[in-house]
Amino acid sequence: MANKLKLEIVTPDARTYSDDVEMVTLPGAEGEMGIYPMHVPLMTQIVAGEISVKKDGRNHYFAVGDGFAEITGDHVAIMTDMAIKAENIDEAKAEEARRRAEARLAEHLDDEQTAMVSASLAHSVAQLKVKRRQR
Repeated sequence: MANKLKLEIVTPDARTYSDDVEMVTLPGAEGEMGIYPMHVPLMTQIVAGEISVKKDGRNHYFAVGDGFAEITGDHVAIMTDMAIKAENIDEAKAEEARRRAEARLAEHLDDEQTAMVSASLAHSVAQLKVKRRQR
């Protein structure tokens, strides 16, 4: 197990992913970070974006929302409000959600509404980035 990490991605709805992997790349609040086995213990914030998982020499991608990652030498636990495998993303729906969110942001919104619409926009953009990488 020394050359593997146990990766778990959990949302409020379900455990989205749980497997042994070689490497994980996360969208951190301070930028992208690569996590290999034997990483120094760390608790960090993640932002909406793309998680890349290297397993059996192949990369797999997830669109994720905001959340936190707990990292130890042999384990990465990600708690996020959204996690979708690239192959499960509906590009047309994500594009429509992006358009709706951008239109809503042009309206006069209070702070709470702005935060919710901004989160929706970030989710849509993350999904589109991940899905378009598959092409």
